[in-house]
Amino acid sequence: MATNPNFLAGIAYLTVDGKSYMLAGDLSYQVSTRKRTTLTGQDAVHGYSEEPVAGFIACNVRDSSGLSLADVNAMSNVTVVAELANGKVITGRNMWTVDVQEVKTTDATFPVRWEGISVEEA
Repeated sequence: MATNPNFLAGIAYLTVDGKSYMLAGDLSYQVSTRKRTTLTGQDAVHGYSEEPVAGFIACNVRDSSGLSLADVNAMSNVTVVAELANGKVITGRNMWTVDVQEVKTTDATFPVRWEGISVEEA
């Protein structure tokens, strides 16, 4: 998307299984990675432990007459792609929605968060 190296933020696009969704804002993501926790004893720092962490893509989506909240809530094994202004493409594969979506009717938006094993940025 970005052809100007100074264009860093703002416009973004979201698709789920190839279908475009109206991205209202607050797009955030975390690539799949590991979480490290420092292990200390009474005598010294002993090292660390490591655990896998699910990646996520989250945002506020605009509700529309053609959108089913129940369908969004039921999503599992979907591919979520976010195209960012800076040219990055964030791809989450085999993702599922978490939490329950609640629409705010004053601006027809709702938050949605997909989590999964594989979220990558390119």
